[in-house]
Amino acid sequence: MQPAETADAVRAASAVAGSEGLEVGDVVVLQNSNKLTLRLLPADVLARVAPESDGILAFEVDLARRLAAVGSPAVALDPRVRPRVHARNGFGVTFWEFHPVREHPLSVGEYARALQRLHEDLRGLALPYTAVPHVTERVDRASRLLADRDRTPEVPEVDRTFLAAILTRLRDVAGRGPEQVIHGEPHEGNVLATESGPRFVDLETCCRGPVEFDLAHAPDDVADHYPGLDPELLRDCRALVLAIVTTWRWDRDDELPNGRELGREWIAQLRALTG
Repeated sequence: MQPAETADAVRAASAVAGSEGLEVGDVVVLQNSNKLTLRLLPADVLARVAPESDGILAFEVDLARRLAAVGSPAVALDPRVRPRVHARNGFGVTFWEFHPVREHPLSVGEYARALQRLHEDLRGLALPYTAVPHVTERVDRASRLLADRDRTPEVPEVDRTFLAAILTRLRDVAGRGPEQVIHGEPHEGNVLATESGPRFVDLETCCRGPVEFDLAHAPDDVADHYPGLDPELLRDCRALVLAIVTTWRWDRDDELPNGRELGREWIAQLRALTG
């Protein structure tokens, strides 16, 4: 969000929190991208704010409620606030439990077991399956971004051609083998090491695909502790995921620090990975 929009979003979140009986004296911006993630103090609640038209918030709330009911390792909605998307001044606001991160990081075994449990829980949910996007939609978005030279003007043409070929060649990999609802982006930034165990965040990324696509986001050795994976499919998913995230780094609107440097580094990795 741009500064003016960010200020409006912070005011909306603070106002909704106050109307729900939570005290807000200070606001800490934890993440600013297409959505704003805030820590509201002293209530110590996490607020996620997005334009009200962003329907993914309602999906995330519904999924969180279902996962909490089965004790899944996912961050839950804050029980002090009504479990829904709260509309205020053109923004939608949702409220989540805030978990302090413990000092020692997750072991690969903890990471793998938590992800396996999350997958088991997602399989057991009676979700409207067709309403959950397929991972190939993410591949297609990356391909369209790459083809749009106005939005990716800095991509060297040789790299543009290379990335486009990888995305095209591996697109259908995500539909190979058994598929289910998966997290979509369970990388290290989306799993918290809390005192009560691992907690996955950003449920808005959930989609349909093979579990190997999720494992492709995790550190490589996590897969060694996750049973029943298809090694060939995992290898191809790793290349596909790397091609997707590399493409994002070349978006002219990408705000990740050192994004272009990462884009160049990851292209080199992708060339080595695909031979």
